[in-house]
Amino acid sequence: MENKEMLSRRTMSIEPSGIRRFFDLCVGRDDVISLGVGEPDFTTPYLMREQAIYYLQKGRTSYTPNRGLLSLRKEICRYLQRYGMNYNPDEEILLTIGVSEAVDVILRSILNPGDEIIVCEPCYVSYQPLAELCETKLVRLNTALTDFSPTAEALERVITPKTKALMLCTPSNPTGKMIPKDELEKIAALAKKHKFWCISDEVYCELTYDDAQHVSIGSFEGMKDYSVILNGFSKSFAMTGWRIGYVAAPKSLVEQANKIHQYSAICAPIMSQYAAEEGLKNGWGEVEKMRSSYRHRRNFFCSKLDKMGLPYAKPDGAFYIFADIRSTGLSSEEFSRRLIEEKGVAVVPGSVFGSGGEGFVRCCYATALDKLRIALDRMEEFIKEL
Repeated sequence: MENKEMLSRRTMSIEPSGIRRFFDLCVGRDDVISLGVGEPDFTTPYLMREQAIYYLQKGRTSYTPNRGLLSLRKEICRYLQRYGMNYNPDEEILLTIGVSEAVDVILRSILNPGDEIIVCEPCYVSYQPLAELCETKLVRLNTALTDFSPTAEALERVITPKTKALMLCTPSNPTGKMIPKDELEKIAALAKKHKFWCISDEVYCELTYDDAQHVSIGSFEGMKDYSVILNGFSKSFAMTGWRIGYVAAPKSLVEQANKIHQYSAICAPIMSQYAAEEGLKNGWGEVEKMRSSYRHRRNFFCSKLDKMGLPYAKPDGAFYIFADIRSTGLSSEEFSRRLIEEKGVAVVPGSVFGSGGEGFVRCCYATALDKLRIALDRMEEFIKEL
């Protein structure tokens, strides 16, 4: 018997994930090609799988320290030095169950009821609900007004004495856009001036194209005290199901995040940690192969959208294109629903990613090229029929 009085009002106020809702429409339909869920179509590189199997055969199936294997934390610190950041593996790194848990434990460690957090929308769907669960006021910055990239000028207009944190993602999910270095530096100056946290989701940072170079906000002078770097292995190493991510942040914050992690998760899976360590040591050749393939698919996707007459912001990184479908006269929701029902192609309505997303659909091109070709031919037919 349903009794909502026995459930959390706060949790009931949160909407289910719009991405998963459209993914569920694909279940049981063999004719559907999904451009919806952001998951690589590659399997995890063999050398990483082999390393996990080796340790399984050795019987390494126990808990690890809450913060994760020290050897992996050391490799993460060596990796972060590539981007001009220095962290202590003993005190400033926390391994998490994917970047999703990292977002959760960090927001709960930083935010108090009544605080304000600026979220640059459109953005990944978990940021706003997890902040709302902290009873924090969301300040939504519509980046569609600035080519889907936040600017210091726009941010300064919404900063108040209650601003506690800013949520960034570069390269962006859902747009693939990157925040330019000079703009990041200006944003860093605002963080130091107004003393708020910059939470930077950098899980797509190894998937950049052409001349785009990833720059972390944590690399600017004096920003270590104001930065929280979130990263992981799901996208660049094709390890979505392994659920392995991490936080790099000042000691005092990692200590608080680790408390939540201890009680809710204990530790990240030990096999995932061994595989991730091997990836950081020896897997970069495989990452480059995947990145090269994504770049080729991106270019193909862009050429097909050009042919359809659909505008888009050309992605600098990640594996998404945010296509402008306003010329069809359909809402994002209606376009996405009809495309899957009539043509068997799943995309995600831009409206689920927050302000500025209406009138767009997110298409993921981490799909085999032959399937992409079929999906885009079907989409072109759909556009012509409209």
